[in-house]
Parts: sequence; C-alpha cells; structure tokens
Amino acid sequence: MKENINKEFVARFNSEGVFYASSGRINLIGEHTDYNGGFVFPGAIDKCIMAEIKPNGSDKVRVYSIDIDSYVEFGLKEEDAPTAQWARYIFGVCREIIKRGGKVGGFDTVFAGNVPLGAGLSSSAALESCFAFALNDLFNDNKIDKFELAKIGQSTEHNYCGVNCGIMDQFASIFGKKNCLMRLDCRSMEFKYFPFEPKGYKLVLVDSVVKHELVDSPYNKRRESCERVSKFLGVETLRDANMDMLMSVKGKISDEDFKRAKFVIGEKQRVLDVSFALQDNDYATVGVKMYETHDGLSKDYEVSCVELDYLNDIAKECGVTGSRIMGGGFGGCTINLVKDELYDKFITTAKEKFASKYGHEPKVYEVVISDGAHKCE
Repeated sequence: MKENINKEFVARFNSEGVFYASSGRINLIGEHTDYNGGFVFPGAIDKCIMAEIKPNGSDKVRVYSIDIDSYVEFGLKEEDAPTAQWARYIFGVCREIIKRGGKVGGFDTVFAGNVPLGAGLSSSAALESCFAFALNDLFNDNKIDKFELAKIGQSTEHNYCGVNCGIMDQFASIFGKKNCLMRLDCRSMEFKYFPFEPKGYKLVLVDSVVKHELVDSPYNKRRESCERVSKFLGVETLRDANMDMLMSVKGKISDEDFKRAKFVIGEKQRVLDVSFALQDNDYATVGVKMYETHDGLSKDYEVSCVELDYLNDIAKECGVTGSRIMGGGFGGCTINLVKDELYDKFITTAKEKFASKYGHEPKVYEVVISDGAHKCE
C-alpha cells in the first residue's frame, strides 16, 4: 500500500511527502453506549488508512483517493466545502483544527486504506484520525493533545458529515495500543488499557457484505430515544439510570423508547463485567456477554438485520465462545471470539450456510489489536 501511494504521489505532484497512518477499530463490547455517557471497550486493529502528505505553500488542499479513484481540490474557508462526501472528512478535520485556533496550510496528499468499507470498522474515523494526527504534526508542532484530536474527528462527523456520533471510534483510532483493548469512560474520558492477547483464541470478523450508511439513518433516531428517556427520568444521560428507574416509568414512555433504554442500561453493566473477566483471563464469561449484547442489539435496539442474526446463530451452533453484531448496525460484521481448534470448522460452515441462504459468501477478516495513529517510519 505504501509503495502504491508513493508511486501515485510522485506521478501527481512530482515530489515526495511524509507518511501517516491510523487504524480502524473493533469494539469488543459496549455498543451505542458512548453517546449515552457509558463505557466502551475498543481496540485499534491492523487495518488502516495511510496517507502521504506534503505542505504545498498555498491555501489549497489537493487530494487523491486511490481506493475510489477520485481527485478533489478545496480551499480552507467554510465556503470552500467540497461536495464529495469522502472529501468532506478531510475538509472537516482542517476546519475543526482552524476553528480551535490551530494552523492548517495547503497540502498535497494521496491516501488509500485496507479498512473494509461498510463493515462497521469505522473507516471514516481512521481517515479523520490519520489527517488530524498528520496536520497536528506538520502544521502545529504536535501541540494539540490526543484527546482534542479525537474530538476534532468527532466534530467533523457532526458538523460536516451528518452523523451525530459518540467519541469511541476516533478515540480508538488515536489512542490504540498494540495487544491492548481500552475501557473508555465516555463521560469523564478516563481510560485504562487492558492486555488482550487471548491464548488459544482468534478474533475474527465475519462480514455479511450488507452495507450500511449511517448518514440520515435510524442511528440518529436511536440517540433521540435515549435522550427522551434520560429527560423523562431527570438524568443527564442513561449512564446515570438503572433498571429499577427504567421499570418505574414503564407504560409512561413509549414501548420503543423503553426497549432502547433497556438495552443501553444493560450494556453499561456488560462492559464492566467483561473488564473484570479479562483481568481473570475468563474468556468464557466474555463470550456470554457478547451473545447477550447481540440479543439486545437485535431485539431491543433493533439495529441488527436477518443476515447478521443468521451469522450469530451459526456461531452458536459451531460452539464459538462469543459472537455479536459490531458497529452502528444495519449491516456490517459480527465479531467472533473463536477457539483455535474450532476456527476452521466455523469459517467453513459460516461461508457454506450463508451462501446457501443469501447467494453470496460472507467475507472473513482476522484482526490483530495494533497501534493507533502514528507517523510511519
């Protein structure tokens, strides 16, 4: 990938720049809890967005995406926003840095990635984090702290891409550490690294190849449900609610809002249960909690789909330790914790059964927990 980027960069701009990369992410557990002030448990993975970048001394950004074979130029003022959705991620990062008093000059860049699109691995956050990290290094002497870089990516989603997301994806892409997951308190922003090197297990994503697009999607409606329940309960977010409080208002709120809140409150506790289990190398409990999360995401939060539920059923039948839908929902992947001796059988069975039912095989991605945003040597 690096060679391809450099070849394209030299051909287009007749010079060479500096390489930066930032990872996609998985989230072991803790879905749709970030914007509810709860806990999440992400890690950066060995799939990334990589860019070669060089300041060009002008006030123009010239950017080429290898993966979609598209070139865009834009200025750095608010009225210069590009129309191409993919370019708005980069433009938004530039604008959010400038709005915070940081510096951004014109630059040339070519980028590519191997984060599967639409699979729930947050390729958009990897793109934002790659450029936020790079522009901090190139134009700001790394004076912007890492938390602010994550917030720059989040604000880009809110203000330029139409997704009212939480902080988890950008946090994981910026703070990722090899062989470690991170438990992040999305309210206080305190986090702790937990070693994650499960001996005898593989972490594998099975992609339904059902693409989801979160812009103008039911994602924002889920958030609105949670906010309505929080307001009704008189708490800032569902982080401050418990199941007894929720049960006390059953019948006074809509059935839909009740189910959404039920999932989030239960998920808050599951993240804590998993962190304790990991400290004891108790992967059986981790797996039980993953299945519970899938059940809640499917029945209460209703962000699954028949294809993902089917992949989850296959995992159970094959004796997979833990399996659940991962990401915002409405398509994408299941994340699976599989014992080494069951891995081949599970993958073969999942491919055969899924293809028989839906006419195409799912894609399979083994993932390794890796470092987040960095300057490439």
